[in-house]
Amino acid sequence: MPSIKERLQNFLNGDNFVSRLLGKAEEKTGIKKYYLASGSICSLGLYLIFGYGASLVCNLIGFVYPAYVSVKAIESPDKKDDTIWLTYWVVYGVFSVVEFFSDIFLFWFPFYYLGKCCFLLWCMAPFSWNGSQILYDRFIRPFFLKHHRTVDSVVSDLGGQALNTAESVTRGAFKGAVTQSFENQKFK
Repeated sequence: MPSIKERLQNFLNGDNFVSRLLGKAEEKTGIKKYYLASGSICSLGLYLIFGYGASLVCNLIGFVYPAYVSVKAIESPDKKDDTIWLTYWVVYGVFSVVEFFSDIFLFWFPFYYLGKCCFLLWCMAPFSWNGSQILYDRFIRPFFLKHHRTVDSVVSDLGGQALNTAESVTRGAFKGAVTQSFENQKFK
């Protein structure tokens, strides 16, 4: 199994957006792609530990690239990539809900945003045993299969109640508008 350094060098020598971008930077600065990438990764890591706005940067990392490749997946004829990114978004959504309630305590930890960023990168990693696939298969899917009928009935009941409420509000608003119109004509 190749080391992290070898995998990074293979990635940087491949034909991809990052490699082309770093190639242009290498031409202009004379600094090798590997050092530019390593320096950028270290700088990002330090910023996520000490920087102001680390939450925003971390959320952008967890959202921008996955959103971009999700749109590409939607536009491609292959449906396998759709499933991969739908799985990521399900895990991202569950993580966001859990994080909402635990963020008050967790953001005080010095390496929280660095850890969160690493977690999100693991969830979107381009291999079959990435975080989203593992978390979905081990936790989310079994929970869903166990409780989906109950959730479906609650959603159906809420949908019916929402429809009834909307009808009542619409009738009341229409009745009020008709009454107001009638009173306006009566006084003219």
